[in-house]
Amino acid sequence: MTKPTYATAPLKTDKMPPGIGFIVGNEAAERFSYYGMNSILVVFMTGYLLNAQGQPDHMSDIKAEEWYHTFVSFVYFLPVLGAFLADAVLGKYLVILSLSIVYCFGHFALAINDTRLGLLLGLSLIALGAGGIKPCVSANVGDQFGESNKHLLAKVFSWFYFSINLGSAFSTIVVPELLKRVGPRVAFGVPGIAMLIATVVFWLGRRRFVHIPPAGLGNYAKQFLQPETLKSLGNLLILVPFAAMFWALWQQNFSSWVLQANKMDRHVFGYELLPAEIQTVNPVFVLLMLPLTSYVLYPALEKIFRVTPLRKFGMGLFAVIAAFLIVGWIQTRLDAGQRPHIMWQVFAFLFLTLGEVMVSVTHLEFAYTQAPKAMKSLVMCTYLGSVALGNVFTAGVNHFIQNPDGTLKLTGAAYFFFFVKVMLATAILYLIVSPFYRGRTYIQDDAGLEPA
Repeated sequence: MTKPTYATAPLKTDKMPPGIGFIVGNEAAERFSYYGMNSILVVFMTGYLLNAQGQPDHMSDIKAEEWYHTFVSFVYFLPVLGAFLADAVLGKYLVILSLSIVYCFGHFALAINDTRLGLLLGLSLIALGAGGIKPCVSANVGDQFGESNKHLLAKVFSWFYFSINLGSAFSTIVVPELLKRVGPRVAFGVPGIAMLIATVVFWLGRRRFVHIPPAGLGNYAKQFLQPETLKSLGNLLILVPFAAMFWALWQQNFSSWVLQANKMDRHVFGYELLPAEIQTVNPVFVLLMLPLTSYVLYPALEKIFRVTPLRKFGMGLFAVIAAFLIVGWIQTRLDAGQRPHIMWQVFAFLFLTLGEVMVSVTHLEFAYTQAPKAMKSLVMCTYLGSVALGNVFTAGVNHFIQNPDGTLKLTGAAYFFFFVKVMLATAILYLIVSPFYRGRTYIQDDAGLEPA
């Protein structure tokens, strides 16, 4: 048998694995492409879409939202397919590489075709590419580590999340401006080029990565049905409803918070910010808070009590409650006819982002370490599924509060305080449940070949 030119298990080292730089670089470029496209999608559908004859074929706001949320639902559903292919059939590397190419074609379909056909084709390919690689990329990060350097995992997942938000921060500033100045073809083309760069960076690191072989269909089925695997999955599913409620609130910074910002005083240093531009605050705060929590906050808290992943998660749930109390208070002033300054919402973003760092980064790391070795990608879907379920909950609330006569059961500040109450109940229930959690950490074995 030909000796592989790459490691098939983590190297025995207490240092950072050699492929991490390529993975983080790939993730930054991929997230630039996704969030850049995502930031202009609804604006494109409502203001730039054309028919086959080149005439305007703009969607209504409601129809555009329907298309958008359907697209996001598929993005977070398709990870199950990608995870199965990665763990059982092809391995993570081949799944990420092949679906990244599909991802690129999706971006370029949007860039060269301004019609609904181009939109459907482009979003379908992006959903398949982005959704398919989602559980594999983060699991691939964890695969690079063994027993001798597993102490670096928490910091690496923080830097991994840092790269996500670095890409997001730049794209949400640059791409909307491109749409405004030069139109949708360039605005969609630039994220496509970013995704192509991400794919090339990942390919360049192929001999530096640890390639964990797929289990094979038979072994995969046996592994899935083992009591230990089912127990691990059951343990991780306990966290999903709590994380889902977090995302039900967090995701509203793209919807209800933007609508609220539209009514606020947005003048900063003589410039009036666009309501959607406030979202850039979130990735900027993430970039600041990741090192602050890892190197300052958590070590300080460690002197008072043991800072476990479950406790970080719980603190994050309470942080998002604080964020929604602030936006609820803002809304009470708006309901009273006042026009508060946008800096109050920026203050709310501070707590929202702190909650995100505590919940999302921790859940991402936890989902990997608690997953059996042959099921790493599939189990990452428990993390991604919580995002999908959170969006389903918020969509359901918005559907059921509508009365037949067009009025709403929850209006103004009552809407935000409803979510405060739901999140408070969720956080209290978490405090009751989490002490009974019993998990087990699974890290890949140290037995790798030296990479060529």
